[in-house]
Amino acid sequence: MKEQPVRVLHVLGGLGLGGAESRIMDLYRCMDREKVQFDFLVHQALDNGRERKPEFYDEEVMALGGKIYLLPKFKIYNYLEYKRAVRNFFQEHHAFAVVQGHMTSTASIYLPEAGRAGIPVRCAHARSAGVDRGPKGVATRMLRLPLLKQADYCFACSREAGKSVFGAGWEGSPKAFLIPNAIDAEKFRYKETVRNRLRKRLEIEDSYVIGHVGRFHYAKNHEFLTEIFARLHRNLAVKGKRCVLLLLGEGDGMENVKAQAKELGVAEDVLFMGNRKNVEDFYQAFDFFLFPSRFEGLPGTVVEAQAAGLRCLISDRITPEVGLSGLVHFESIDKSPDLWAEYVESHLAYGREDMCGIIKEAGFDVREQALKLEEFYCHGQLRRWQ
Repeated sequence: MKEQPVRVLHVLGGLGLGGAESRIMDLYRCMDREKVQFDFLVHQALDNGRERKPEFYDEEVMALGGKIYLLPKFKIYNYLEYKRAVRNFFQEHHAFAVVQGHMTSTASIYLPEAGRAGIPVRCAHARSAGVDRGPKGVATRMLRLPLLKQADYCFACSREAGKSVFGAGWEGSPKAFLIPNAIDAEKFRYKETVRNRLRKRLEIEDSYVIGHVGRFHYAKNHEFLTEIFARLHRNLAVKGKRCVLLLLGEGDGMENVKAQAKELGVAEDVLFMGNRKNVEDFYQAFDFFLFPSRFEGLPGTVVEAQAAGLRCLISDRITPEVGLSGLVHFESIDKSPDLWAEYVESHLAYGREDMCGIIKEAGFDVREQALKLEEFYCHGQLRRWQ
């Protein structure tokens, strides 16, 4: 009789096109699925009586053999209801070798319940180095306090993310592991034919193209990004050069950014591309990558941009671990949009190079990471990256 693969349950907010989701799916595609199979426990608001709408990765998950389970969204006031739903879920579904919680805001609730149900390995995975504003952020910090003691393993995509989620000194714990946000570097290798084809289709062949990839959320700081672009747009217009901003992603803040672009007089040159399955093609079409986030864990998008040979100007609030090459420059978001625009303008001219080797040597190649995690899921042995 053929041996069944071990099943690993990933706990997430959803299966949309987010950073954590994309990194997990990259791993999933590279796993030997005869040895390891991924399932997903995601959250949705159940008080509206509607069924959950399929999300970006649903179809691919099911095609790869994964299962998708649901929990109600945690809203602080429904703590008891949420905990009861978690307990009921694990009492019914407990044949997992590992539960890996990427949604660390409530991991202190669901990981202990997974343990009570007999699941042998529980991991908390820190993906972000900040929290939302207001009461939600305060509650998140409080709920994370016991995680370092509760989890069997504490993973983090960067030192800053680990410190933010697990507390100062977390690296001194034997259960703490840094796991880079690895990418499929080959997929993002610079390809001039792809660049030319896409720019022609978008009618931006002769434009200078600023790119950004990320959901429209407070953390990403799109309003500052739009201010920078407006300054750069004005400066280049004086020189007779068209400048275009390509924004990939979706989210609740998109309409506010559209209104801001209109108010700043640049709406015609800000292109909202939504979520794209061929995001790697857009990196080829960009000329410069801007990423002025308020906080991040370790943004895979900046790694992807470097793999595509792009110069990157990013916030200094992002962990320096993401600077894998000389293409990345860090700047304070407390500085003026004019200063950011001036930096981009003074670095317009450069040649695109093949950076895949550098990305792989730095340990950010998803295939190598998949092999290490496969060994961990199957045998409980995890080799350190650093």
